[in-house]
Amino acid sequence: MLCLGAAAFAQIPKIDVIDFYGLHKVTAAKLRDALKAKEGDPLPASKGDAEQRIDDIPGVVESHLEAVYDAGKTILYIGIEEPGAAHFELREAPEGDIRLPDLIVAEYRSFVNAAAAASRNGITAEDLTQGHARSADPATRTIQDRFPLFVTEHLKEVRDVLRNSSDEDQRAIAAYIIGYAANKLDVVNDLQYALRDADAGVRVNATRSLVAIGVLAKLEPAIGIKISPTWFIGMLNSVSWTDRTRAVAALDVLTEKHDQAMLDQIREGALGSLAEMARWKTLVHALPPYLLLGRVAGLPEDQVKVAWERGDRESIIKQALGLSGKKKK
Repeated sequence: MLCLGAAAFAQIPKIDVIDFYGLHKVTAAKLRDALKAKEGDPLPASKGDAEQRIDDIPGVVESHLEAVYDAGKTILYIGIEEPGAAHFELREAPEGDIRLPDLIVAEYRSFVNAAAAASRNGITAEDLTQGHARSADPATRTIQDRFPLFVTEHLKEVRDVLRNSSDEDQRAIAAYIIGYAANKLDVVNDLQYALRDADAGVRVNATRSLVAIGVLAKLEPAIGIKISPTWFIGMLNSVSWTDRTRAVAALDVLTEKHDQAMLDQIREGALGSLAEMARWKTLVHALPPYLLLGRVAGLPEDQVKVAWERGDRESIIKQALGLSGKKKK
């Protein structure tokens, strides 16, 4: 799956699907009118201009457009925040001039290039059982296996960059690299801090690192790693599609043992957001939040899966929404 950024918008691919989230009082029809585009039309030439037109709609506090290319289709997601709706608060970008050692930056760039080449060849699997990612692609994995030593030697600088650098690319690299620290307990708080970074790329990498650590925590509970679900639950209400989908992936790992207190927290903080995501038109995007919604509602997993397979996800969504405000016994 490839999220299309500014360059992709400039190429102006055609829209196959338009979908929405964050709508409570504002209608999809109003958003479509402001967008000035429909399925079959090119993506808006200016993402910023399109968002500004939507922001000007009465009842819209903020909007976010995100184009995603998946399964041969371009899906345009339009997210909004309305007055009084749950708000995911981001931190102001820091202003420090601290930078990572050049060697770490160069190795990270090599990793990105190797991972991209592997992806083009269909190799995307990763082993997370050590608490950090190790690619199924040998070339990518070789680079990743050097990261623990880098973090051991430069943890202070990596942590300082993650929290204080004004350069979002530097912070994003730090958010990925720090997850390779030998002592995962020592960096969980740094990564949870990064979940509210002003830059989406930093939040993505912080989430990836925490998901891997969460896998290790599940496999080896004696280590005592505890990852709070609070900011991931907040991300489910984000105006950013990427925030929401990454949060679902993280919460899927964190709730695998059906921790009731955590499930209650999700239900109280983001049940409606999960439900609207579970209704997305693109099934591969709707399935993860749908499954998490069923888990949050306490419904048997077999029942949830059978309903999906027969094309009746709405019955599960309505059951889950019927639990809103009710505490599971």
